[in-house]
Amino acid sequence: MVSKTSDDSSLSHTKWNSKYHIVFIPKYRRKAIYGKLRADIGQILRQLCDYKNVEIIEAYVMLDHIHMLLKIPSKISVSGFMGYLKGKSALMIFERHTNLKYRYGNRHFWAKGFFVSTVGLNTKVVEDYIRNQEKEDMVQDNLSTKEHVDPFKG
Repeated sequence: MVSKTSDDSSLSHTKWNSKYHIVFIPKYRRKAIYGKLRADIGQILRQLCDYKNVEIIEAYVMLDHIHMLLKIPSKISVSGFMGYLKGKSALMIFERHTNLKYRYGNRHFWAKGFFVSTVGLNTKVVEDYIRNQEKEDMVQDNLSTKEHVDPFKG
């Protein structure tokens, strides 16, 4: 007998609990996602996830990448959903921010590919990781700039 948890979802003949940690980046990994563009991307991604009945458990938009913890229905493949999400969101982004066509050209805002990892019992760990990612990136940026400082000159 299979035990049901509070995280389980169901369709007429299917029960699932599929969570995925997904990371994707803008083309050329440009640090360009801030201000109005950042707010618009957040709203666009929420809207597109709602259309497909995909639950956003946790998400964070960084300057040069996006982390999302998603609960995707079993009837949708992860790669199919990501093709939809990146394709439609790019069109919507270029519709709202026409000046970006000069930087990205040809309506391709996102880089090809994405990272995906299944999430099991460690959901809280992944949620915390996504929430604290900005702090971690700042620490890494500070470390990388200090690596090039001559330790003998101060």
